[in-house]
Amino acid sequence: MPLRTSAAVVAGKAARVATRLRGGGSAFPGLVAERVDPGFLAHALQDVRGGIVVVSGTNGKTTTTKMLVALLRAHGRRVFTNPTGSNFTRGVISAMLRELPVGRGRLSADIAVLELDEAHALKFAAAVKPTHSLLLNVARDQLDRFAEIDHTARLLASLASSTTTGVVLNRDDSFVARVAPDLAPGVEVRYFGVHESIAARLPELLEADVRFGDEFTAPEPAAYDGLLKPADERAFDVVFGAGDGVGPVTLQQRGLAAMINATAAATTARMLLGEAFDAATAATALAGVRPPFGRGEVIQVDGQPLELVLVKNPAGFTVALGTYGTTPVATMIAINDNDADGRDVSWLYDVSFASLRERGVATTSGIRAYDMALRLSYDDVSVGSIEPELIAALDAFCAAHAGEPKRIFCTYTAMMALRRTLAARHGLPDFGEEG
Repeated sequence: MPLRTSAAVVAGKAARVATRLRGGGSAFPGLVAERVDPGFLAHALQDVRGGIVVVSGTNGKTTTTKMLVALLRAHGRRVFTNPTGSNFTRGVISAMLRELPVGRGRLSADIAVLELDEAHALKFAAAVKPTHSLLLNVARDQLDRFAEIDHTARLLASLASSTTTGVVLNRDDSFVARVAPDLAPGVEVRYFGVHESIAARLPELLEADVRFGDEFTAPEPAAYDGLLKPADERAFDVVFGAGDGVGPVTLQQRGLAAMINATAAATTARMLLGEAFDAATAATALAGVRPPFGRGEVIQVDGQPLELVLVKNPAGFTVALGTYGTTPVATMIAINDNDADGRDVSWLYDVSFASLRERGVATTSGIRAYDMALRLSYDDVSVGSIEPELIAALDAFCAAHAGEPKRIFCTYTAMMALRRTLAARHGLPDFGEEG
């Protein structure tokens, strides 16, 4: 082990302690370690022999990563992952620092499963070639960073072409599925998607990203491709082309998107595990996965459920409203436009908020509280109050609706601030401590 790597571990751990004491961001310790040892990623992952898996795409990365990790651990694999949702390369390093002993700069794990933002996945691949990649979808997101949807598609295609052993692709997303012919020779390809019996429901996931002139035809399912067959909003089966499958499974997270994420995770786990993959073990593991923080997570506040739902682009908000917004409850929407959220919030005008008309929205909050209230007015959705300060809005919202279920739709940095406050008040696990 290079002495520089050992020094980077010491410096990174010190930065981690200081950061936690000051309530800072989860990526800063990774920045410190990377400055001390620019080759830290490659050195730390050198002993991980069972696979280095990158999960990327616009929507569903955190949920799918958590599901895949649960599947692999249920089969007895030691898995390193970045559970904080800090999906930049420095966030990965910060997560490593928790598990690295001071005198050893190499992880002790069978498999690494890493959630990475579309752009940072390429930065990671420049340092460490992934053995496997799971590409979920492409949608408009943070246009100030990614410019347009075609650019995002090119980023994922480049990640796939850097992968050495196997790639799992979304057969129902043309931007993702069409990268298969450009993979390196010998790289195995598997697909996940929805069963033909529910193909008509796909527009609810893609309606905010109409793909003009797209003539792509999804490939026919092969023996190890996973297809989703849902029974209701939580229960489903994953069927494989060979006729076997996983299920029935009942998830703790609601909605078609969560079930598609589970299908992607199961398909990838089967690729990684081969003959060791056990359907019953997989079903039990998926049923035990709690929603990641802010992704449909339910928090008990004064005896009533409060649901935190992350929204960050038109497709994601559309799906969230379809999944969570159909039952009228007390609703708050918190919109920030910090760097991690994307500075351009014009995408809110590509979302229909008609499903919120019946009950209205109790409060809008965040940096863009007034912009959100204006947007809702165009869809004839009433707004009870506007409070830009997040914690003041949370307190007023919870007090005004103390005896009933509540739901908050929020962008990333708003979710982080609200979740941190709720964790402190109600004894919840901190970020990255859910396993």
